[in-house]
This record gives sequence, C-alpha cells and structure tokens, in this order.
Amino acid sequence: MKKDKKPFNVKLFYRRTCLIIYDIISVVFASYMAVLIRYEFHLDTIPDHFLEPINRFLPVNIVLTLLVFYLFRLYHSLWAFAGENELQNLVVSCVISAALNSVGLQFFKTTEQPVPKSYYFLYMFVLISMMFISRFSYRFLRSMKHKQQNKKNGISVMVIGAGEAANVIIKEIVNSNFSTMVIRCIIDDDQGKWGRYIQGIKVAGGRDRIIESADIYDIDEIIVAMPSISRSELRKILEICKETNCKLRSLPGMYQLVNGEVNVSKLRDVEVEDLLGRDPISVDLDSILGYVQNKVVLVTGGGGSIGSELCRQIACHKPKQLIIIDIYENNVYDIQQELKTKYPELKLTVLIASVRNTNRMNCIFEKYRPEIVYHAAAHKHVPLMEDSPNEAVKNNVFGTWKTAQAAAFYGVKKFVLISTDKAVNPTNIMGASKRICEMIIQTFNNHYDTEFVAVRFGNVLGSNGSVIPLFRKQIMAGGPVTVTHPDIIRYFMTIPEAVSLVLQAGAYAKGGEIFVLDMGEPVKILDLAENLIRLSGYRVGEDIKIKFTGLRPGEKLYEELLMDEEGMKETANKLIHVGKPIEIDEMQFFLQLKKLKEESKNESGDIRPLIQEIVPTYHYSV
Repeated sequence: MKKDKKPFNVKLFYRRTCLIIYDIISVVFASYMAVLIRYEFHLDTIPDHFLEPINRFLPVNIVLTLLVFYLFRLYHSLWAFAGENELQNLVVSCVISAALNSVGLQFFKTTEQPVPKSYYFLYMFVLISMMFISRFSYRFLRSMKHKQQNKKNGISVMVIGAGEAANVIIKEIVNSNFSTMVIRCIIDDDQGKWGRYIQGIKVAGGRDRIIESADIYDIDEIIVAMPSISRSELRKILEICKETNCKLRSLPGMYQLVNGEVNVSKLRDVEVEDLLGRDPISVDLDSILGYVQNKVVLVTGGGGSIGSELCRQIACHKPKQLIIIDIYENNVYDIQQELKTKYPELKLTVLIASVRNTNRMNCIFEKYRPEIVYHAAAHKHVPLMEDSPNEAVKNNVFGTWKTAQAAAFYGVKKFVLISTDKAVNPTNIMGASKRICEMIIQTFNNHYDTEFVAVRFGNVLGSNGSVIPLFRKQIMAGGPVTVTHPDIIRYFMTIPEAVSLVLQAGAYAKGGEIFVLDMGEPVKILDLAENLIRLSGYRVGEDIKIKFTGLRPGEKLYEELLMDEEGMKETANKLIHVGKPIEIDEMQFFLQLKKLKEESKNESGDIRPLIQEIVPTYHYSV
C-alpha cells in the first residue's frame, strides 16, 4: 500500500531558499569583511597573495558551510521560537565553518606567506554575527510587534510595593511578549525609594499618592505585591485602592516569596475577606492534630464546604483511616479525587449514605469502628428550611441523633458537632433545629463514655450558599446586587478558620462543651456588597446598583454567638471560648423528641409550635 505523499509546502520552500541565499551572501561577506577589518578598510594595502586563496577557496567554502549548517539544522528550526539550543547550534556550526575555512585556505595559498591569523577569528566573528541577525532578528521583530500591539490595547497597571516580590512581578510583565499589562507606576511607603526606578518604572510615592497616581496614569488595575504585610495594614491600603474603581489583585502570601513561586500566574483577585481587617486566627494544628494521627476518623457531610476542608486538614496529619460520608455523590467525588491525588498513601474510604438511615449508620460504625467523628452533615439554607421545616427536623435533629447514637454504641472517643450562631435565640427553623442538636449531644454526653462537644461559629466566607458567591454572580450579570436590609450585620470567618476551630475543639473536648470563636467585630452586609462591587472594578450605584429586598422568612438583623445564660470562659487559646452547658430536663426532652419525630414523619402542617416548646428561645413570625 502506497504511503500518501506530503503536500509540497511552498511557504516553507520559499523561507529555506531565502535563508540559503542569505547564508551564501553571508559567507562571501564574512570572507572579505574579515580581510578589510584586518587591514583597517584600506583596500590598497591588502596583498594579492592574501586575497588569491580566499577567492579560489570561496566556492568550496560556501558548499562546506551550507552542508554544516544543514547538519546542525539551521534550515529546520522554528526561529520564531528560537532559544538556547538553537543559539548553541548556530555558534558551533559557525566555529566549524571557520575551522574548515582555515584548513582549506592552506591548500589554496599561492605563496609561502600565510593568511594572517587574525583573519580566521574575524571571519568567525562576522559569520556568527550575520547568522545571529538572520535567525534571531525575526524573533526580535515579532516580539516587538507583539509588545506594541499589547500596549495599544493594554491594561494600565499600578504596582504597590517596591520589594523583592514586586521586582519579580514587574520584571516578568515588562519582559513578557504576551502580557497585556503595562506598568505605569510603583507605590511604596519607603521614602528612600521615591523617585527611583525598578525595571525602568518610577516609584511615584507612598500610599497617599495612590488615588492621584491612578488618575494621572489612567490606571485600570492595581497589583498589591506585598506578601508579608499584615491583614490590618493590607486593609488600610485596600480601603484607599477601592476608591479608585480599579480592579485589585494581589499575591497570596509570604510563602510564595520564600518558595520562589512569585510570578504573574500566582496573582489573585483581592477578596472581600482581605477587607475584614482581622488577621486569620493562628492555630498550632500540628500539636492539636496529634490526636488524629493513627486514628480512624469519620466525617459526615464530607463533600460540603466545611466537611471537605476538615478532610483536607485531617488527611495531611496521617490518620490511620479517613472515612467520608455524604449523600451528594458529586461533591464527595470531588474531594475523593483531590485527596487521592494529594495523599496517595492515605487509607481513604468514601461512602454514599444518609445520616437519617439508622441501619446504614449502624452498619458503617460497626464495620469501620471510627475513633473520632466530625458531624458536619446538615441542611443549612435558612429560607429553604423555612419552606420545608419537617425536612430540617428529619435531617438535622434526627440525623444527628442517629449518628450520635451509633457513635456512643460503637465506642467513638470524640464526637464533634458542627453548629451555628443561628442556634442562639433562633428566629428560623434551621437555627432552632441546630439548637436541638446541641441539646442532644449535651444529653448524650451525660450518659456515654464518648466525649460529645459542639462547635458554633458564624457565616463562612465562600461556603455553599453564602452571600459572597451570590454577590459575585449578580455582579457578573450586571446587577443589581440584592441586600435584604441596609442595617443587617453578620460575623464572618474563612473556611480554614472555621475548620481550625472544629479541630481545636476536638483537642480541648472534655465533654458537653459548646466552643465559640472570637470573630472580632461584626460586618455590615451592605459594606460587603459595596466593597465587592468596587473590588470588581465597578462604581456603586452607577455601574452596579444595590437593591434592598427586605428580610427573608426567619432572618434577623444580627446573630448572637452565645445565649446569656450559657456564660463564657476562655480556653488555652484566648480567641476560643467555651459555653457552660445548660441544664435540661432530660425526661421531658426525650418525650418531646419522640413527639417531634412523629410529627415530622407525618408531615405536620406546622411543626414550629412544638419546636418552640423544646427551644423556648425560638421565636417565629406567625
């Protein structure tokens, strides 16, 4: 069977022909230019017996040189992307051509007078120069063309910071052929750097010049290249930057600089949490997580925002086995693949199961015998649970009951419930159901050897269903951004902070406690919305409008973290507090739970009065 012939490439043939012609001219030029340079361009002083061997050997020299160039692939390389290897081949081939020229001239000389030794070096130098011009000029011109095109349609950038990280970022942007960013100025508070230049870019002044410089240089984007700055200082700078309506980006952190990972690809958009003004809570996870090492750990709801982060932090501390339970296969599949890739040695078991299924939970606990359980599985969306209160009870209350019962029966050492600030004086079904969960684990703690504790925290930035992802989607759609009330406030924390609290609670647990994180000052949701609009490069009220929609069912203006009667005391970590367990009439509580189970199973038309009997602090709108 005949092979198909490759089509004749006219363009490639044309390019190679032009290169060959140029190389022939270059050999001729180098041969005579070397002599002219040797005799300082005085033609009349060049002896004929020097020119004669050059003239006679020239045709042979051309053929030999072209052959050497062919062998070193000088007619096959893509010179538009030429690099170190191509440069090396070019130099070596020219050196070999010069060596063959020096040998050949010895056979073609007409007298005993030798060709001047300097001629051979000059010939080699001129030939290399000519080859370099022909091969690398195209790349240079192409690079310049790209840069000019990018500058015409480029993004004007201001860099804040004139340190090592900023220097790396600036150098990469300035030298890039493909970056559409054009750095116009640099800002730094160090007065000794004012008026000086980094990579040809002037340091315009300190942070007081940010707004002025943004206007003068018509800045589109601001890059904060200060990875070692504290969160409080970063907030002060970002508060100034957001008044410019420029898009903001920054380096993730100091470790990028230490590890030599500072580059444009590491830049990220400035997030709202950067403006919270609180440094992340510092937790010594290595000492705390010593208790999970070589232990069988089970996480329910492991595919969710909190559950998946729990799994990540536990996995890196070498548990004997990590068991993940979730009812939603897509979410749990993602964390499974992530952990299998990152921790190939981890003994990982992922199970699809509902915490509402008594037999399923008992079978899992009987088979795997977990020593530590983190119970993160729950329905958490406030408005949705207001519309489906029976489901909130079935999943949150009795899912917790069945999981805790299995834990107690099969000898789990520690059981940590993930709770919420909405459990304090609840005004919605979700918060009330979580308060009942807290009461369940406190009651179980009185009757079993397992140490049952709860961890209560506020809203988690970036979690499923949180307000920030919603605001981002609304901004991308052109607005409006919806805020329920201009005065609504919330406590906020990042997912890693929330998880660090959960893990620390496991270490501190003696049984029956409700742990609470000191999350600093509450944040107005309106401020979050305005900041996010500005961080996205838009003007509030002009480009993106804010619309007030009114409080949703079960929503209140502010959240508390502890009920008054619980009191509060510090732990070894002053940012973590523990509430005193409330006395519960257990007999009455169990009877109420039995009735609650029947009512929810029978799809009660209004289960809220019964919930209020169990949780007297629960208040709802009729």
